[in-house]
Amino acid sequence: MQILPRQPEINIGTAGHVDHGKSTIVDTITGVWTSAHSEELRRGITIKVGYADTAFYKCSCDSPSNFSTKEACDNCKHKGELQRVISFVDVPGHESLMTNMLSGAALIDGAVLIIAANEEVPQPQTREHLLALQMLGIKQIVIAQNKVDLIPRKDIINNYKKIKAFVKGTVAENAPIIPLSAQHGLNIDALIMSIEDNIKTPKKDEQSSPSLQVLRSFDINRPGSSVNKLVGGVLGGSLFKGIFEVGDEIEIRPGYVNKKNGKYQPIFSKISSLSTSAGLMEKVYPSGLIGLGTELDPSLTKSDSLVGSVVGHPDALPTTYNEIDLEVELFDVAIGSPSLLKVEKIKKNESLRLNVGTAVTAGTVSHIKNNIITINLRRPITAEEKSRLAISRRIGERWRLIGVGVIS
Repeated sequence: MQILPRQPEINIGTAGHVDHGKSTIVDTITGVWTSAHSEELRRGITIKVGYADTAFYKCSCDSPSNFSTKEACDNCKHKGELQRVISFVDVPGHESLMTNMLSGAALIDGAVLIIAANEEVPQPQTREHLLALQMLGIKQIVIAQNKVDLIPRKDIINNYKKIKAFVKGTVAENAPIIPLSAQHGLNIDALIMSIEDNIKTPKKDEQSSPSLQVLRSFDINRPGSSVNKLVGGVLGGSLFKGIFEVGDEIEIRPGYVNKKNGKYQPIFSKISSLSTSAGLMEKVYPSGLIGLGTELDPSLTKSDSLVGSVVGHPDALPTTYNEIDLEVELFDVAIGSPSLLKVEKIKKNESLRLNVGTAVTAGTVSHIKNNIITINLRRPITAEEKSRLAISRRIGERWRLIGVGVIS
């Protein structure tokens, strides 16, 4: 793995339809194929949220060829100036994996929306991803018009016009559209320049108590390892605020199910190591993928069992909810449904799925008053007051986005 000059300072998501080249674009820029899971390789799609980090450099060549991910320019041979270290978050594009997409999108500061030039605009998942970005408050967007090598110039221009019509009135209305071919590396420098110009690093809160949302959790011990060589469980995610240091005491909520009473209880541990793409660190700051080594029994972290948890200092985490009141705003149509079905009002006793941060839960509506609904949750969530949640309803065989809720 490439060791970068410093910890990534911004998370940029790649969103869009399953076949439009998201992972290929990330691979062309970073040299990392994010779909490395065996099932992903077999099916040729992103299933789990993938991360790939890189550094952007700027040399003395003419724009946009002066932007690259290499410190030494291939053309002018001069050493480029480091601009930023970026963490790309490659989210699944397949409609059945929308839960994973929302979990990944919850961690990003900006996005590259990928739309293929050789297909009709918009595809259902393109529409769904754009609305998800808008719903989550992602305003910094660059559009990559991929696969321009596959069609004539006049069709590229027609496709461009359809993209402009599609994003009109959305958060991406003024987003630049960069024609490119990820497969052939065409215009990747222009995409990097556009990212640098249009997706700025937001100010990070390093003063507050730390809060990390868990996107992955692992047992990194190999089968058959001797007891004296076992290491504790590892948590992967992004730090939203605050600073973590090796040796910090931590609390993980909502935690795990106590088999005696069937209730969730917090987990307490200590940070034994911190790693980023810049290597092992003694201290980490908000943004970028962080691997947080702990003293936990690895059986607690294996197979992503703590995904959706929030990690912080003991007694400093936000509220854990078993029942939640939401101020709801419903969409006109169910997003992702090919026929654009009208969204009916939420009903008492209806089952809904909720995404908040990296957490996914489901629950039953127990009370409705005007636009405020109360939901009894099957799995508790830990979230800040006024957090925004994605609300999905079962339509046919899929969960479809029908609205957004704010914890009230």
